[in-house]
Amino acid sequence: MIRVIVQHEPIDQAAEFEAIMASGVGGIATFAGVVRADDGVTTLELEHYPGATEAALRSLAEEAAGRWGLAAASVVHRVGVMQPGELVVFVGTAAAHRSAALESCAFLIDRLKTEAPFWKRETRGDEARWVEPRDGDTHAAARWDKP
Repeated sequence: MIRVIVQHEPIDQAAEFEAIMASGVGGIATFAGVVRADDGVTTLELEHYPGATEAALRSLAEEAAGRWGLAAASVVHRVGVMQPGELVVFVGTAAAHRSAALESCAFLIDRLKTEAPFWKRETRGDEARWVEPRDGDTHAAARWDKP
């Protein structure tokens, strides 16, 4: 099962975890990304290109499923305006063994940070600015390049 959703509504983390658990395998890994309040961030706004974003996320999930032999992969990402403390992304993977589940989950979050077509704007007080990918994100994603 590969599940990819881009939505405005809050993510139901428990329901997403249950969907991954239904795969019936022994290794499950999840990542939940939360809007941070770093440096006084009051809102985070994510925009996307419908259709293209889902296709990019599906391609990443399919790559992970192929590389690690996953029984299930789920990527749920919010768009729109969010407040600090709100869940912005959920990634879950299920595999026969923990190493494949853990590695594939890390792969998905690392790659979606740099390859998924989202545009991020942070607001601090009265000032809003578009945020570029961080060098650390690019470095983390590159570790998964095939030799």
